[in-house]
Amino acid sequence: MKVSGFNMVIKGGLVIDPAIGFGNEADLFIKDGKITKIVKSGEISQRDIAAIPTESIIPAEGKLIAPGFIDMHVHLREPGREDEETIMTGCQAAAAGGYTSVCCMPNTNPAIDNQETVKFVLSRAEHSDARVFVIGAITKALKGEELSEIGDLVKAGAVAISDDGNFVQNPEIMRRALEYARMFDIPIISHAEDKFLCDGGVMNESFESTRLGLKGRPAVGEEIAVLRDIKLCDFTGGRLHIAHVSTVGAVKAIRQAKSEGVNVTAEACPHHFSLTDDEIGKEFNTNLRVNPPIRTQKDVEAIIEGLIDGTIDCISSDHAPHAEEEKDVEFDQAPPGMIGLETTLGLVKMNLIDKGYLSWADAITKMSFNPARILKLPGGTLEIGSPADITIIDAERKWTVRKDNFHSKSKNSPFIGWKLSGRVDCTILGGRIVYKSK
Repeated sequence: MKVSGFNMVIKGGLVIDPAIGFGNEADLFIKDGKITKIVKSGEISQRDIAAIPTESIIPAEGKLIAPGFIDMHVHLREPGREDEETIMTGCQAAAAGGYTSVCCMPNTNPAIDNQETVKFVLSRAEHSDARVFVIGAITKALKGEELSEIGDLVKAGAVAISDDGNFVQNPEIMRRALEYARMFDIPIISHAEDKFLCDGGVMNESFESTRLGLKGRPAVGEEIAVLRDIKLCDFTGGRLHIAHVSTVGAVKAIRQAKSEGVNVTAEACPHHFSLTDDEIGKEFNTNLRVNPPIRTQKDVEAIIEGLIDGTIDCISSDHAPHAEEEKDVEFDQAPPGMIGLETTLGLVKMNLIDKGYLSWADAITKMSFNPARILKLPGGTLEIGSPADITIIDAERKWTVRKDNFHSKSKNSPFIGWKLSGRVDCTILGGRIVYKSK
């Protein structure tokens, strides 16, 4: 088979694309930022291979080639907290983690609750190392009191709306938000934690919180919020996405809603299937403080089961940078959140793939195809004509998480010092190499 007219060839890797049912060793050809051809290994003559310019070839033998990862849940902190992260540094961290697209949450300062702020973020993201898609605010200033101009947000480029960091406590406002969002066929992303049950809590309410003398955030606070929003979604016919699922009851509620035909999707984060709350008492590492909190082994098992059976559609990082001095305080005084863009792949490999819970195809579906499908984004597949957004993975490469190696501006990770396997070898955005491992 002769090949010609291309800018780049990724040669000899195991191409995995669940969207088109492809899983073979193949050569992938790129021209003008698009995928133009996938040819199974051995179907190109040696003469044609010899004619390919060396500088156009990316050798990928022994590696996996996947559609570029898409993270539905990232905090880029700009505008307002550029000391913690900027759009540019966040996108560099994304590329290092294999992400070609990230969706930024609206809890910036000012909040992303109007057209001008959406346009600001999109303009700052031009020429960055990842595509940035904006999640607009459900309510003005994230106060939960008055709806944002949802139509204006969508017109400016928002792909979903959320008050992430806050639960929309007023059910009437959430009802109207779901109805308005339905008009524009976008999902509402819910941070499901009832304020009255969870306010002031700094870790999971459990034996551990009692032992440590720390105020807890009970699982029921998440479960009640999930159940309410599912009922409102069913009532309005809207589209609901539950962020960072962390409890047994939340998984059960989402599973039941899906069986009844409710238009609900969900995501899980690596810290919620990798950590339990008994870690906190060992060192009081403030990087373990996150909302919703890390919970019990039973919750971890439920989340993994939800990932296996499809109840949970996506794996997101909930990348939440914080300055070092903010975290260098007592546990209950630290702000919640941890970075995650650069460690998600290794944690998925170690805790889900290596243990036989998910295949590589399953993981790629949850990290690429499903986020693209839910938010109607470009990418998520290597189909001919698709954007050449590609992640090349060195599946067996062992590495240690080191603070000095993060591309993120902030370093607040509880996984520093962990030994992982599975690392990004190369990230390609629109046919342009934006990250290459050393």
